Amino acid sequence: MDTEQAKVSEAIQKLVVQVLAMNPPGEGLCLIGGFRYRLLDASCRRSLDLDYHCPSDLEKKQAEVVALLRKKLLPIVRERMGYDGSVNPVTGPDADSAAAKTLEVAVWQQNGPLGRMTIPVDITRIPCADKPIVRTVDGVVYLSASDADMVESKVLAIFLRPYFQERDMVDVFLFQDKFRPDSPSRMRKKLSGLAMSKARVSEMLKKIVKDRKYHVRNIEGIIRDQIETPAAANMKKAGGAAMIFDHVLQLLESRLRLLEGK
Repeated sequence: MDTEQAKVSEAIQKLVVQVLAMNPPGEGLCLIGGFRYRLLDASCRRSLDLDYHCPSDLEKKQAEVVALLRKKLLPIVRERMGYDGSVNPVTGPDADSAAAKTLEVAVWQQNGPLGRMTIPVDITRIPCADKPIVRTVDGVVYLSASDADMVESKVLAIFLRPYFQERDMVDVFLFQDKFRPDSPSRMRKKLSGLAMSKARVSEMLKKIVKDRKYHVRNIEGIIRDQIETPAAANMKKAGGAAMIFDHVLQLLESRLRLLEGK
């Protein structure tokens, strides 16, 4: 889906990650998630948020990032794009998590046609079997998790998020070629380290399959709203949301062999 709001939101996402990549508070932060795929791997899926892997104290890093974006990002957004904005930590019961700290970048234009746009920025921690890598875009150096750790983290997200997000399944489908021959053993080790047993994985897979119609409808919405038009058209010709769901389930069960081993 190509809309003016999506284009503006993505332009601001790019500014956020550039500011973080070029200033000390962003040192050590690994860009991960859907926007990592969009920026560094030319993914056809637009991401609605930003995600960072942080090996240090999450709450401290959240405060540092909020201060940096208020100081550096908001003047750039105002000068280049004509938008006012704010950057604030997300607080309250829903944000009270030891596993992730979230802040929200909001922009708006007084009496503008697009309304208020918000971009959540999650600072979290994912299991990584490899050293971080660096990739460059327009001369900016971005730190990120390895390709294998990235796609494996998308599998982990399927099982670990409080609420299943079908976008994780779409990203696994798009970047399935990044799995390594030893990804099955890597995945089982990561799940074990997160106290996720084979029985629990099996239980969750059964629930996902049971709710297939619901998840397929949500994947249809992702194809409609987040996938670029030519890619969306090709996905539909190949079977669309149902094809993606069934393919990823088969990949999890057979190729990654998540129900094998301890």
